[in-house]
Amino acid sequence: MPEIRKHPVTREWVIIAAERAKRPSDFGTHDVSPVKAVKDINCPFCPDNESMIPPPVEVLNNQQSEWQIKAIPNKFPALVLDGDINRKDVGIYDTMNGIGAHEIIIETPDHSKSIPKMNDSEMINVIEMYCKRYNELKKDKRFKNIQIFKNYGKIAGASLAHPHSQIIATPFNPPEEWADIRGIKDYLSYRKKCPFCDVVEHERKANVRIVLENESFIATTPYASRFPFEIWIIPKKHSPVFARINDKEINDFALILRGVIGKLSSCLSDPPFNYAIHTAPSNDEDAYNFHWHLEIIPRLTITAGFELGTGVYINIVAPEKAASFLKESSESGATVVPA
Repeated sequence: MPEIRKHPVTREWVIIAAERAKRPSDFGTHDVSPVKAVKDINCPFCPDNESMIPPPVEVLNNQQSEWQIKAIPNKFPALVLDGDINRKDVGIYDTMNGIGAHEIIIETPDHSKSIPKMNDSEMINVIEMYCKRYNELKKDKRFKNIQIFKNYGKIAGASLAHPHSQIIATPFNPPEEWADIRGIKDYLSYRKKCPFCDVVEHERKANVRIVLENESFIATTPYASRFPFEIWIIPKKHSPVFARINDKEINDFALILRGVIGKLSSCLSDPPFNYAIHTAPSNDEDAYNFHWHLEIIPRLTITAGFELGTGVYINIVAPEKAASFLKESSESGATVVPA
């Protein structure tokens, strides 16, 4: 029989249609074709093609002065950096100028090196660059939210195959963030504890949805998963802001993220996916009792009329079953520090 589950933070309902459950192989082929070339002469993110992209705002070089990872302004930004917000009313409507920041993190010079193929230091470089750019953009008082995210595969919104992530800073807090803020506040009012701390404690005891774990983080398929094989990586220690993590936590986060993506790649034949880091509002990081986390959404199904009309998702793979499949999968060469 289908089961209807409630998200403990956002209070969204999700339908787990277990009788329609599929095995990983039933999701078929994906839009992510293998990338074998180390370098592509037509790729703007590959070495020696710097004339195709704006100058970098941050670069990490190796001892031979060759770049390992770089951050650049997006050549076609969703928001522009220069100007005033100029918020105003237009009759019954609100409007403001499209002020913000939009950057690309080019994760590696190697055109073919997806996350599961990265070594420890390369993956740590990615997380360190995320922290550096977050902390730099946070200095701009116009910005209220800084979203770090990755699109992998055309269906997931990636227009280029070269490994990269993106950062968008906005002068407003988006609805997803407000849903988390309100949910945490409501949960605290009647449970007297952070819901994400409770989730960490419960999932470790139940041990039916945890995919990977190390000293600092758990990776779990959420109890009320909206999508098949959805995974959340949650810090064990209560912390509102992603970019405040210390060196040990950076290492642990890098390795568990690589491990989880490796398991998804192995289990689901390299699926398209999105991930995003949810963190406290950048303009007032300590005003809310937030608990930062990363959400990974494999793009295996299509959001259709019922979901769009109601906001209620139908998930055809129970999170417990997804966790079981993922735990049995290899990590495609990735390793994770044991808990």
